[in-house]
Amino acid sequence: MLVYLGSCAVLAFLATLFATFAAVPLLAQFGFAVLPAPTLHIAFAAGAMPLVFGAIIHFVPVLTRSATPGLAIRALPLAVQLAGVATPLGLAGILPGWSLHAAASVVALAAVILLLWITRRLRATLGAPHPGARWYGAALLCLFFAVSLVPVWLAKPELGAALRLFHLHLNTLGFIGLAALGTLPVLLPTALGRPDTTAAARLRRDLPSAAGGVMLIAAGASGGAWLALSGAVLLLWVIAGNLLAWRRAFGMQSIIGAGAAASLVAATTGFALLLVLGMAHGVGLVEARPAIAAFVAVFLLPLVTGALSQLLPIWRYPGDTSPQRHALLSRLAWGSRWRAGFFLAGGFWLALGDERGWLLAASGLMMFVVALLRGWREVHHLTTGNPMSAANKL
Repeated sequence: MLVYLGSCAVLAFLATLFATFAAVPLLAQFGFAVLPAPTLHIAFAAGAMPLVFGAIIHFVPVLTRSATPGLAIRALPLAVQLAGVATPLGLAGILPGWSLHAAASVVALAAVILLLWITRRLRATLGAPHPGARWYGAALLCLFFAVSLVPVWLAKPELGAALRLFHLHLNTLGFIGLAALGTLPVLLPTALGRPDTTAAARLRRDLPSAAGGVMLIAAGASGGAWLALSGAVLLLWVIAGNLLAWRRAFGMQSIIGAGAAASLVAATTGFALLLVLGMAHGVGLVEARPAIAAFVAVFLLPLVTGALSQLLPIWRYPGDTSPQRHALLSRLAWGSRWRAGFFLAGGFWLALGDERGWLLAASGLMMFVVALLRGWREVHHLTTGNPMSAANKL
C-alpha cells in the first residue's frame, strides 16, 4: 500500500507538471482558460494527501508502540485518494458540482476516523507515547476544518474569497506542514543513522507554537495582517529551532552529503523561506499569487522525494536489511544535493513570479524519477540473480 501511495504521489507531481507545461497551454490555444486550482489540486489532493494519510498510519504504531492497524484503517488512504482525484476533475468542470461536496465529505470523515484512531492509540500506549504522534492529530484537525469549509463557500459565493484563503492555509501549512514538522525530527536522524537526543523534547514543546502559528496565519490571511505575521513568527521559531538542533547534532556537511537528509533539510529551509516571503507579502513587498506554486516546488517536492528516498526501500523490503533495500537506498541517494538545489532555486523563482522556476523544479523531480527507475532495475537484477555489471552502474 505505502509503495503504491508513494508511486502515485510521484505520478501526481508529474501530471501537475505536464498540465502546467503542456495541457494548459494547449487548451489556451483553443480558447479554454484553465484556472490554477484544478492543476495544483492534482499535486495536493490526488498526490500528497493520500501519501500523508498512509505515512501517518505507518508511523503512529511505531510512535505509540502498538499493533499494526486493521484493514479499515489501512484502506483510508484509498478513500482519500478517490476523493483527491475527484477534486481537480470537479474544479475543472469535468465532474458535476456535487462531486466537490462528496469529495469534501469523504476527506472530512476519513480525517475524523483517523483522528479518533490516533486518540485511542495514544490512550492505550504503555508509558508515555512519543510526542510526534500528537502532531498528526493537530494536522488532521486542520484538514477536517479545511475541507468542512468547502460546502459553505460553494453555497455562499460571497464568502468564497475569505474561506478559500482559510482553506488553503489550513491545508498547506496545517495539514501538510504540521505532519511534516512532526515527522522530520524523527525521520532525519533515521536517514543519517545517528540519534537526536533533543527531538522528543522539541516536539513536545513546539506543538502549541506551531499549531497556534498555523491558526493565526489562516485567520489573518483574509485581511488580518498582524495576525498572519504573528503566526509566521511562531512557525519560523519552531523551524529555526529544528535547523539549529540538527546543525548541532549532525553538522551541515554530514546532512548535505547524506542522501535523503539533504532533501529533507531543503524542505525545512524552503518552508522557512515561504514564511519569510509570506511576511513580506503581509507588509506589501511581494505578491501572494505565486505562493502556491512556490509551496509545491520549494517544500512539497523536496519533502516527498526526500521522505520517499528513505522510506520506499524500507516499505518495499521490511525487516532485516537486504541487498535489495541497500541497492534502492543507494540509488535514491544519487543526486540528492542537486535535487534539493533545483527545488529551492525553482521555488524561489516561482515565489518571485518567474514561471521558469517550474523548469528547475521539473529537473529536480525528473532526477528523482530517473534514480527511482534505475533503483528498481537494479533491484530486479538482484532479485532474479543477475546483478548489474559495474559498467551499468552510475
